[in-house]
Amino acid sequence: MVVNDNSTDNTEKIITEFAETVPYIEILNTTSSPKHMPGSKVIEAFNKGLAILDTDFDFIVKLDADIVLPVNYFEAISRIFNDSHKIGIAGGFAYEQDEKGAWKLNHPMDKNHVRGAFKAYSKSCFEAIGGLKNAMGWDTVDELLAQFHGYEIYTEKGLHVKHLRPTGKAYNKKARLLQGKAMHTMRYGFWITLIASLKMAVKTKRPMAFLDNFIGYIESIKQKEAFVVSEEEGKFIRQLRWRNIKSKIIS
Repeated sequence: MVVNDNSTDNTEKIITEFAETVPYIEILNTTSSPKHMPGSKVIEAFNKGLAILDTDFDFIVKLDADIVLPVNYFEAISRIFNDSHKIGIAGGFAYEQDEKGAWKLNHPMDKNHVRGAFKAYSKSCFEAIGGLKNAMGWDTVDELLAQFHGYEIYTEKGLHVKHLRPTGKAYNKKARLLQGKAMHTMRYGFWITLIASLKMAVKTKRPMAFLDNFIGYIESIKQKEAFVVSEEEGKFIRQLRWRNIKSKIIS
């Protein structure tokens, strides 16, 4: 299912040409806001496509348009899920071109995190977490909720995915504050938000990311934004985060 969400280029023409020769490709043309807002926009598009599909699947993959998959991507994902029913989310690693045109690993998150641009879910895990949250931070809360339900996250080093546009390149100023908002709605609390924001600023080499996160976090509290996880899930998430932080300090 290819969701053509508000494109202004030749996307619809290209998809149509493929669909005419490949019987299993379906097209859904839809219109949403032209603003590039992470979270809600991309999940709205995903859910529109999901609503058309049937439920007869073993695993489901959410893909962005600006990636190039290795030829064996789905074969490898299928093998991963077949090898262990404990694995609920799986994927590869993102590579981006440097100034010289060389493809280099760009994975500022933990190595066991799967990037949202090419994320695969087993059917049981996808149903257990209630699908994808229509909010900034959806590709973090999904992994946290997967672990809450007893599933594992797996990344395959050999799966190199080419990412054609660096993360956040088209985000506007308002969108940059949403990461802090997500930390509040995921019930991180002050100290975990502080540590996570510092880590993000260091790993992405963007000092302003720390300030953006905290402005977003405080504004979310003031505006009484609704939480995307329950109190029980929030408690689990904080405990999991603290365990991960302590393990890294000890190691």
